[in-house]
Parts: sequence; C-alpha cells; structure tokens
Amino acid sequence: ADAAPGCSTATAHARALGTAGTSLESMPASPLGVVITSGGRWAFVSLADSIAVLRSGGHGAPSLVRTIPSPGQSPSGEVLTRDGRYLVVAAGSGAEVIDVARAEDGTPHAVLGTLTSKSSASAIEVALSPDDRYAFVSIEYSDEVAVFSLQRALADGFGPSDFIGDIPVGQVAAGLAVSPAGRWLYSISELAAGPQQPGSGLDGQGTLQVISIHRAETDPGRSVVATVSAGCEPVRVITSPDGRVLWVTARASDTLLGFSAARLRTDPAHSIVARVRVGEAPVGLALVRNGARIVVADSDRYFKTPRASPSLAVVDVAAALAGKPALLGYLRPGGFPREMALEPGGRTLLVTNFYLSQLESVNVTDLP
Repeated sequence: ADAAPGCSTATAHARALGTAGTSLESMPASPLGVVITSGGRWAFVSLADSIAVLRSGGHGAPSLVRTIPSPGQSPSGEVLTRDGRYLVVAAGSGAEVIDVARAEDGTPHAVLGTLTSKSSASAIEVALSPDDRYAFVSIEYSDEVAVFSLQRALADGFGPSDFIGDIPVGQVAAGLAVSPAGRWLYSISELAAGPQQPGSGLDGQGTLQVISIHRAETDPGRSVVATVSAGCEPVRVITSPDGRVLWVTARASDTLLGFSAARLRTDPAHSIVARVRVGEAPVGLALVRNGARIVVADSDRYFKTPRASPSLAVVDVAAALAGKPALLGYLRPGGFPREMALEPGGRTLLVTNFYLSQLESVNVTDLP
C-alpha cells in the first residue's frame, strides 16, 4: 500500500519566483473565503463578521466597494450557485444565503436567510449539488457535514425543515469538493474518526471521505462510500478539471497529495498517485494554467519551522503525477495565505492573506 505521509515539519527547498505581478488590496478585517462571479466583475470575501463586496477594474487587485453585515457567526468558505444568483457562505451551524444582485448594487436586505443545523456553530466550508438544490456544509467541531435543501429555503422561506440531516465524517471536518460530473462529494477531516492510539499508525492521520451525493440528499447518515487516510491534518481538497485526480493539502505533513478518484472507490489502499513536499502548513490550493499548475498556500500559521515563512508553492501537475520533481518554486505573499479563487480567463489568482488583512492578486501567466 502507498501509505499517506506522517506528521512532519520538513519543508522543501526551491527557488524564489519573485512577485509574479502581485498587487494588494487592504481588507477591513482578516479575510477567509473568496469567490469570483462568472463574469469576473465582482468578488466576495468573507471577513470576521461581514462579507466584503469588491469590484474588479480589470487590472490589479479588485477594489472594496462595501461590506454586508453577517447575521451568522464567523463566515468562512463561500460558493456561488451555477446561475450566479446566490452566494452561499458557511457560517454558524450552517450557511447564510445572499442575493448577488442586491449585494452588487448595494440594495438593502441582500442576506436572504440562514440555513441552520443542530450542530455546533463551527461551519467552515460549503459545497452545492450540481443542480444547486442542496447545500453541504462541513461543521468543523461536530465532525459532520450538514445537508440542507437550498431549493426549499429559497422557495418557502428559511426554517427548520431546510435541514435534511448530517453526514458523519472524521474529526475536525474541513474541506469539501464536488466531482465535475456531480456524482460525488469529497470531504476532508483533519483526524480519523474515533480514538487514535499511539503506535496505531493513525497518529495524527486525517481522512478523505467519498460521499454519494444522491444518497446524501435522501439518507445522509449512510452516504459515505469510502474513507482513506490523507496525511497529517489534511484541510482542503480540489478536483482536476476531468475529475480523475483529487488534490489534498496535508497541513501537518507539509505535503500536497494526489489521489486517483477511481481507486478511492475500488482500491483505496493504493489511491495515492502523487505526493509533493511543499512549504510550511499548506492550506488552500488552486489549479491554474488550465490545470497544468497547482498553487498551494503555505500558511506557516503555527510558526513551527525556524526560518520558514508564508509562501505560495507552484507545482507542475504532470511532473507530480509522473513521480518526478514537481515543485517549481515559491512566491512570497503576505502573512498566512489561506484561500484562493481564479478569475475567469485564468489570468489572475486572488489570495486571502489572513494575518495582514489583505486580498492579493497574482498574475499566474507569469509563473513558470
């Protein structure tokens, strides 16, 4: 079996890549999640108690236009519905739903309502079913993914009946991603479920769960179809454009892992197909250059490694999958790069810098 990596503070050395056409926009508070509308004119950034609305001028960083107070607790991950009408933000024990047109125009009552579960107020990430009828929210400290009927909430008003149930996952639920074909939901947990005994081989190991979206919509408690170890404290997951490979940041392994989506369901013990040592405490990640490169946000949030610093690692996808040296170098961003979103057209990557309260724009066409 190709075992997942253990805990480590050993980072990879690579050349500095300069600034790559970077520009910065100050935020009113520490930013977390970021999304960009399909037309590229607007971006939304979650802050400690509000949602920042930014307009893109086509060059450099988007500019802050306004903030929308958040009725929920600690807004975090964000996703737009496929028609672009609604912004769904993980917050409290579920998510808040925002009317995008009202947010852009500054119209009152942009927040339409809140999806609320029975879990703790520790929502961290959110994903939508391919038809936008259901919302899935990882509840970090309840070790669950809450399932909501977004369609019902929008049609009938927000209430308790919007909550469908919980998907049991590992400890400290974190990242979510939906397969391009819309059949599978992938969930990351920082620790495996149940007690972890010293010497068990699972010390510090987190998990990647494969969830049937169809089953999650009707029977959430029995929707997990596969679980695999995913390194030490994995936190985020994305899929390749064709859905064949999943990329996971193992934060306390300082490693980017690639998983075969097919093997996760048929041969999970041999599902790891790539591993790339990166910088300290990687969190967010994004595919750029039509999937040829991955940018990894090395947060250095715990300051565990002497002389380490926050960085954006640039990884060659083909080399990683071929088992060849794949780390092309590091960009040096501000403090604690956390989440990322790629603008339509693929030219600019937006990065939230949590510690310095900045939104960073990186011209990825300048990357190697």
